[in-house]
Amino acid sequence: MFEKLKQKLKRVVERVSQKAAPEAPPEAPPEAPPEAPPEVPPKAPPAVPPPGKPRRALRRVVKRIIRSELAPEDVEDIIWELQVGLLESDVAVPVADHVIERVKAGLTGRKLGLREDPKKLADEVLRQAIQEVLTTEQRVDLLKVIDAKRAQGEPAVIVFVGINGHGKTTSIAKLARYLMDRGYKPVLAAADTFRAAGIEQLEIHAERLGVGVIKQKRGADAAAVAYDAIAHAKARGLDVVLVDTAGRMQTDVNLMDEMRKIVRVAKPDLTIFVGDALTGNDVVEQARTFDQAVGISGSILCKMDADARGGAALSITQVTGKPILFLGTGQGYDDLVEFKPEILLNALFAD
Repeated sequence: MFEKLKQKLKRVVERVSQKAAPEAPPEAPPEAPPEAPPEVPPKAPPAVPPPGKPRRALRRVVKRIIRSELAPEDVEDIIWELQVGLLESDVAVPVADHVIERVKAGLTGRKLGLREDPKKLADEVLRQAIQEVLTTEQRVDLLKVIDAKRAQGEPAVIVFVGINGHGKTTSIAKLARYLMDRGYKPVLAAADTFRAAGIEQLEIHAERLGVGVIKQKRGADAAAVAYDAIAHAKARGLDVVLVDTAGRMQTDVNLMDEMRKIVRVAKPDLTIFVGDALTGNDVVEQARTFDQAVGISGSILCKMDADARGGAALSITQVTGKPILFLGTGQGYDDLVEFKPEILLNALFAD
């Protein structure tokens, strides 16, 4: 995961280590063989100087010898390499700028003692900068949302949106398994009435998982399907309604209007954007557009196991202000990982 970006960050760490490495104190010149001192008449012992001043002067000299400070020109050189590495890894420009400013502030003027590790400093500064872009003020606890609705005797409603072919339907099936493993009873709503075989694909997943699916014929009103699924869940005492919707490009005005209608009718507790991490900056722009259209609660990023660049994962949270909820890491129903920033940080900074 993220091999390309990982290598670029390692290179930056190496550059910081080289620039920040403290200079070793100069070696003393070899001592000349001692000569016999000439005989001189004894003198009066010199006056002893006050101990404070020479001690302070000695300390200043020692500090200058064992301390190394990153000058602004050193940092600019490192920052340029970091900026190129981030942009080549499909990190969105505003996010790259944010990381660079944090790294610059963390490195400029930093001093290292002789026994301090420059690599540790570089890792610390980079890790903190990237953690900031992965963390949002808004938090979403999926299970708490479901528990709160269950306490009210109602099902939680979750609508999934995104571009066609980016793993939305499969992610719904994975989330259904995730919830079932934790004791919740979901039902699937086949509101993708636009795509050929969209209903059939969801039915296959439902049969394999052993969950119900609410559907109508192809071309039916997608909002009506969502409404029926919610009514069914209420009548049967089910916990969660997972609403599949037709994949749509953010530029398709008619389908975007349909999506707004689904959200108006279903009144979802969460609206989750599902995107393909391999598309880099495109998925970030898609998430931004869907958020503007219907207000997403968070994202699921698919194909993270194949993403060598990592730009989407680093950018989508910062750009939308909404958290990543899950990562898709494979084709199996169990290949859904609850997102925590440490997962990406550990992948990027592992040796």
